[in-house]
Amino acid sequence: MDGTVLVADDDRTIRTVLTQALTRAGCKVHATSSLTTLMRWVSEGKGDVVISDVVMPDGNGLEMLPKIAADRPGLPVIVISAQNTSMTAIKAAEAEAFDYLPKPFDLPDLMKRTARALDRKSSISKPVEAPTDGDRDDLPLVGRTPVMQALYRLVARVMNTDLPVLIWGESGSGKSLIGKAIHDFSDRRTLPFVTVTAADLQDIEGPARVLARVRGGTLLIDEIADISLESQARIARMMDVPGDYSPRFLATSQSDLAEAMKQGSLRRDLYYRLSGATVHVPALRDRVEDIDLLAAHFLERADPGNSAGRT
Repeated sequence: MDGTVLVADDDRTIRTVLTQALTRAGCKVHATSSLTTLMRWVSEGKGDVVISDVVMPDGNGLEMLPKIAADRPGLPVIVISAQNTSMTAIKAAEAEAFDYLPKPFDLPDLMKRTARALDRKSSISKPVEAPTDGDRDDLPLVGRTPVMQALYRLVARVMNTDLPVLIWGESGSGKSLIGKAIHDFSDRRTLPFVTVTAADLQDIEGPARVLARVRGGTLLIDEIADISLESQARIARMMDVPGDYSPRFLATSQSDLAEAMKQGSLRRDLYYRLSGATVHVPALRDRVEDIDLLAAHFLERADPGNSAGRT
């Protein structure tokens, strides 16, 4: 990593650990226990990324985000907080933090997020983003339109609950990515994230194999309306199995599941088990104002070496 990171946390141990880890990774680090000092550094133009706690002796880190955005547009801020509640995540999303991570955090995970923030330091600031792993399409999490802001807030509300979630939207809108984002920001983020299709559940041993793979993590059932009624019954039974290693259930669909239930192609008991919360992923035509951001995003992915020269 290459860049300067500003760290603000009133916990001396956290400041020390982050300073050592970031320095070993090649960064310059300025660390402080004071929001006043942090804001002075920001106003002086120091830093390429900010990592800030929320509750500080001289103020609230979330309340500083609008001022940081005004003083330094595009400066990524990663919020870390021991207040591990959905409301903290929602406030971070609404204030357009680059990322949010509850304490106690996984240090390698925070380092990866900091690296992404440094990579994008010259691009337009984006709302809270889910972690990325390998080669994936970030399309649904790029956008500043009202429908995308509503999506960010809803994801923040459901991520640290155990509610089942139905994610629906048109083909290509990014339903599976939203499911991955919910998992990656949840308390289960260190556990497996497993996507299954109808083929994984078509025989009687399918559910047992799936539960062995997910090991208490998050299970995403892809296109639930395309699964046979027999396999749907197996899923319903899976959801009723108690235990410490029961997974969280998510499901995606292109179709109106309420209508599918009325037509008899979706089991009523499964529909009500899965519909703890419903997330709608908007189509691009519903957020045309995001096209410029998307174009910049794809250009950066196509030629990351020249991304620093674009805005």
